[in-house]
Amino acid sequence: MVSEDHPEVQVFDEISMIEYGVRTAISRSLPVGLTYPQYEVLNLIARRGEDLTPAFIARSLKMTPGAITNTLQRLEATKLITVDPCGADRRRKRVRLTANGREAYARSMAAIRPKVEKLRDGFTQKEFRDALPFLRALRIWMTEQV
Repeated sequence: MVSEDHPEVQVFDEISMIEYGVRTAISRSLPVGLTYPQYEVLNLIARRGEDLTPAFIARSLKMTPGAITNTLQRLEATKLITVDPCGADRRRKRVRLTANGREAYARSMAAIRPKVEKLRDGFTQKEFRDALPFLRALRIWMTEQV
């Protein structure tokens, strides 16, 4: 049997191609020097709020401890974030955006905005809403299998 006979294989192929397309489009729009993983960290902090732990960031972005450590070190070296000991538990660390980090994130979002607007022109809100139940259920099912 060929993969066309298996819709579940086709779904995962489509998801993979969509993910690659999103990464590529965003990467090409980022300010010089900012990588996609760094953008993901800035985006998560901007959306979830300040004061996140490296472990929470790694779990949320499905990154290994080594990868998140490297990414955070690079962002800290460029003064886009700070990584400070937690006041209550000095062993834990907290990650915060700096003013430069907020500015880099704002520049990134401004650069991505035209692509998002084209996406909104290509599909209706109803089409996006109709796709969500299946995609959420699939994500939850996959999370439970790991």
